[in-house]
Formats: sequence, structure tokens, C-alpha cells
Amino acid sequence: MANTLAKLIFIPAPGVGHIMSTVEIAKLLVNRDQRLAITVLVIKPPSSSSGSAIDTYIESLAKSTMNRISFIQLPQDETPLVDPKSPMSTFSEFIPSHCKYVRNVVADMISQPGSGRIAGFVIDMFCTCMVDVANEFNVPTYLFFTSNATFLGFKFYIQTLSDDMNKDVIELGNSDTEISVPSFVKPLPTNAFWCLVHTREGLDFVLRSVRKLREVKAIMVNTFLELETHAMESLSADVSIPPVYPVGPILNLEGGSRGGKSFDHDIIRWLDGQPPSSVVFLCFGSMGSFDEAQVKEIARGLEQSGHRFLWSLRRPPSDQTSRVPGEYEDPSVVLPEGFMERTRGIGKVIGWAPQVAVLAHHAVGGFVSHCGWNSLLESLWFGVPLATWPLYAEQQMNAFQMVVELGLAVKIKLDYRKDAYTPKVNTVIVTAKEIESGIRRLMEDNEVRTKVKEISAKSRSTVVEGGSSYASLGCLIEDFVRNVS
Repeated sequence: MANTLAKLIFIPAPGVGHIMSTVEIAKLLVNRDQRLAITVLVIKPPSSSSGSAIDTYIESLAKSTMNRISFIQLPQDETPLVDPKSPMSTFSEFIPSHCKYVRNVVADMISQPGSGRIAGFVIDMFCTCMVDVANEFNVPTYLFFTSNATFLGFKFYIQTLSDDMNKDVIELGNSDTEISVPSFVKPLPTNAFWCLVHTREGLDFVLRSVRKLREVKAIMVNTFLELETHAMESLSADVSIPPVYPVGPILNLEGGSRGGKSFDHDIIRWLDGQPPSSVVFLCFGSMGSFDEAQVKEIARGLEQSGHRFLWSLRRPPSDQTSRVPGEYEDPSVVLPEGFMERTRGIGKVIGWAPQVAVLAHHAVGGFVSHCGWNSLLESLWFGVPLATWPLYAEQQMNAFQMVVELGLAVKIKLDYRKDAYTPKVNTVIVTAKEIESGIRRLMEDNEVRTKVKEISAKSRSTVVEGGSSYASLGCLIEDFVRNVS
């Protein structure tokens, strides 16, 4: 049996969302076909500290045993190549510093008697340096793109603009205009550009990465054809782009518990006491937090909206090197005076949220989100309409896509920015009035609600037998198996 297994080497980027999505697609693949076995090579993030959420998650993976999936935590250099003043160093130096460890692990695997053959590397979009390692072993590389097809098209187009059309992408990104991008139906405002293309260092990394991306055998995207029909058609029409397979939504529907069972139970018990579709849920992802002035505006907006709410409120990181928020011992210290008393019964302020369990609850009728792609897919899966408040990475583009292109969300903001990669970080305060207005539209716009319910049904049907993502994954599995036959 060992010799007939098609072995895949998965290399996710060192972030919770990237690793979790990778684990979910690995589980999906081995459950679909007994001829596959997967080894996940885990890069520990440079900034994680013992006891941090990602550190705990990685340690739990290393100890876990899944059928035909194994995890190897890669060693790290003594001094991680990360400069807190240059966030790009994580991508441009830190991840490539692991190539030698990947090479050693793979050489060791191949040398084991009766080990079978390696069918391919499956790498993350931030790990394109691993293409060269796969080539050394004469093994094909596949890419698992943890974001969406529209954003994938944007990345390819940025390279075309720079390399083929000789355009100054940085100047374009910092201007106030619109540009036609093939994967978008409508012109994209340049103030929604991905944060990495706003600086020379970031753009250089992106261009190197996309050039390597063109060398892979195929690209799997965590999306589905019915959601991103136009983007998929534009990618398929470009012969210079490797074949793209929509295989999503890939979701971790167990959701995990970080606050402890009693903590989660307290939240769910509170939701159990609320009417159906009456609660607006505010949650800004694993790195989302605001300063006190903005927190007070959110509180006033919520109170003035009159809607019930569940608010995941996180404390900003205490030092510059960590980008991960903490918890407030007493959130009332940053909230308007008397807010907790006035909203008792209709509102609940919490720290970290069990997001999947909350979105799945019948009491939740709207989701104010930072527009991370995993969060958007979860919201659509459960049929919960969105209000957009992007913070960093490609979230401004995701927000534009959801509101303007697809009509699956209302906007609180489309162009809000709060990230270390952009020179002109947005310090604008979003006012209570804007927040109140967005929440009212979110909870009262039946057109968006109907569209979201329709796409929810499609997202569930696409991953079962007969669905488009199910068929895409089947094509890839046959390709993996052919590589070793």
C-alpha cells in the first residue's frame, strides 16, 4: 500500500488563517481519496511567543494524529530574520530562510525504504520561494491560494502592469483614481489596492512572488464558481496563467474554542435568549483592534442604532513587535460612561469570539467584519449579511468586491486602513453616525439579505457530489495520482 500512496508536501504561510485553511483542505483531500497522504511542514511565526494562540495551535497540530496527515514543525534559525521596523522581512527573508529545512525534510522522506513517491508540493501564496526546492527534487508545485479568485487576478495584473506595460504601480496605488482590472467587473478604486503594492519593498516582493506563481502546475483557490464567475472566466481566458481550480469554500466549521468551554457557553446562552436574526455581531479578526477614541464611536453608534449586539472588543497590542491584540480585564475603561448599564440585556461586550459558533446561531442577523476572506466565506455559508470595515492586507479589495461587485454586503467603510505595510495609514475616526447608519442598513436591507441567503445555498451545494468545487477537487486528485503512476 505504501508504494501506491501519492504523497503531498503542504507548506502553509505562518499565520493562523493560512495554516487552518491548509489543514482543512488536507483533511478534505485524504477523506476524498485513500491514495493520498499529506505531510504539512509548519513554519512557526517569528513573533509568536510561548502560550500565544498561534503557538498553542501549532503545538496541538504537532501532537495530533490524523489519518494519512502528519505535521512536522520546521526548525528556525537562531536569530529569526525579522525586523519589526520592516514588516516585509517576514515575507522576503524569514520564509525563504526555511528552504534549507524543507530540503532536509524532503530528502529524508525520500531516503526512507518503501517511502513511495512525492506527487507534489502544495505551497501558500507567500511561500513561492519553495518552487525552487520542489524543482530540485523534480516534483511539480501546486499553489493553494487562501484568498479569492478576484484578488488572484489582481496580483497577476499588477505584474503585467509593471513588467509588460511599464507602469509605476506605486504611483498608481497612491493616486486617487480608478483602474480596470480584468478579474473585477467594475473599475477598482486605487485606494482599495492591496497594501503590499504601496511601497517599493512590498511591490518588489509581490512581483518576485507572482513571477514564481506563473511556474506552478495549477492553482487551487478557496472560492467557488457561483460566487466568482467573472473572475474565474477572466483567469481561464489568460493563457499565461496556470490552470485555476475553485475548490472552496474550505472552512473549519468546528471553529475551535479559545476562551474555554464555559466562556463559549456563556456567549451561546446569551444568544439563545435573543429573537431570531435580531443581533448584530461585530468581530474584526485575529489582528483587529481600535484605540479608545474609535471604540467610543463604535459604542455610541451601536447604542443609537437601537439594535441588539454582540461585540468582540480586543485591546490593541502593548508593544510594536506584536500585532496580536489582547483582552481587556474590564472593557468599561474604554467605553463611554454608563454604556454597559444602558445596553444591559440588549448588548453583550466580549473578548475573543468563537466566530463560527456565533455566525451559525439563529439569533445573529448581521456581521460587521474586517473582511478577511475566511470570515467572509463563513458569513456567506451561514447566510449572514455583512457590513464592511476592512483594516489591512487585501481586505479593502474584498470589501469593494462584496459591496460594489456582488451586492452581498453594505458598507460602513471600504477604504479604511490600519496596517504597518502602508506609508499613509488611515487615522480617520469612523463616526458614530456612520456606524449607526451602516448597522441600520445591515439589519434592515432585505435585498442584501435575500441575496446572501441565495449564495449560502449555492456555497453548500458546490462542495457536495455534483457541485462545481467537488468536481474541481476531483480533477486535482487525479492529477496528483498520475504524478506517481
